[in-house]
Amino acid sequence: MRILIATDAWKPQVNGVVRSLESVAAALREFGAEVEFLTPQGFASVPLPTYGEIKLAFASAKSIRKRLDGAPIDHIHIATEGPVGFAARRYCLRENRAFTTSYHTRFPEYIETRTRLPSWITYAVLRRFHNSGAGVMVATASVASDLKKRGFERLMHWSRGVDHRLFSPERTLPLDLPRPIYLYAGRLAPEKNIESFLALDLPGSKLVVGDGPSRRALEAAFPKARFVGAKSSVELAAYYASSDALVFPSRTDTFGMVLIEALACGLPVAALPVAGPLDVIGSSGVGALDEDLRAACLEALDIPREKARAHALTFTWANSARQFLDNIVLAKSRKLSTAAL
Repeated sequence: MRILIATDAWKPQVNGVVRSLESVAAALREFGAEVEFLTPQGFASVPLPTYGEIKLAFASAKSIRKRLDGAPIDHIHIATEGPVGFAARRYCLRENRAFTTSYHTRFPEYIETRTRLPSWITYAVLRRFHNSGAGVMVATASVASDLKKRGFERLMHWSRGVDHRLFSPERTLPLDLPRPIYLYAGRLAPEKNIESFLALDLPGSKLVVGDGPSRRALEAAFPKARFVGAKSSVELAAYYASSDALVFPSRTDTFGMVLIEALACGLPVAALPVAGPLDVIGSSGVGALDEDLRAACLEALDIPREKARAHALTFTWANSARQFLDNIVLAKSRKLSTAAL
């Protein structure tokens, strides 16, 4: 099967969406599928305000058609709701081609945080975007339940995996910081609720790995925290393995790739009891979930690292790729059933 994945999120961006797409593509190839990507690369583009590394491509249905007409593609999956995603959607609708989408990010909440635009307006746009396809893939049951209530249709489960060889307890760094070390890893942006972690009165040290539009303000507001910038996956794995607890303060993530990456390195999690952590951690005992984030941080220190690692081993990219392929088969059968009416 030849699969085209259209995505606005792509290198040089460093985030969970890009890592997920690259990883599942590699796993899909192990199942014999051929995967190609349609990205902002090759299109004229402009940087997204406050997110300079994110490029908004000048993609149109016509330009997409030039690239795809005659290409031996069995299925098109649209991963993001940006210019490339919208252009690919228009192409599929005009050509009467079945396609699936995926819901990676809570854009309505992010946009409301930044612009005060009511989230229901953005949800209306996204509902129209996703419901025009043969299925929308979501990472967790919590997100699926929320989207269903908002009128999203044909929801499909598509979980995530982790590279257990790369993210392992063996990779460590000699961190010269007072213990315990509480680690935040991810994008430094307003919607991530990082201030709620950095403002906590905790023993030891607070370590921040990542970059983004909020970094300068956070460094100024919390000078005692150690900011080390964005890191490669290999370096990130070492920071996970060398810290004492991962703190995940976000209320808006749909999954949280850093959760299973940290667990794979034997790092317990402290988080809020919201979608993402509730789905990944649940009642497994490998994380502390509490509306009192300080209490969660302190409780996470008592969780055995080997228990965290064992839970992470249940998340594999092979299973993720198998779910992805099963969803495509279901989507194509829906298209055939509709065509037969």
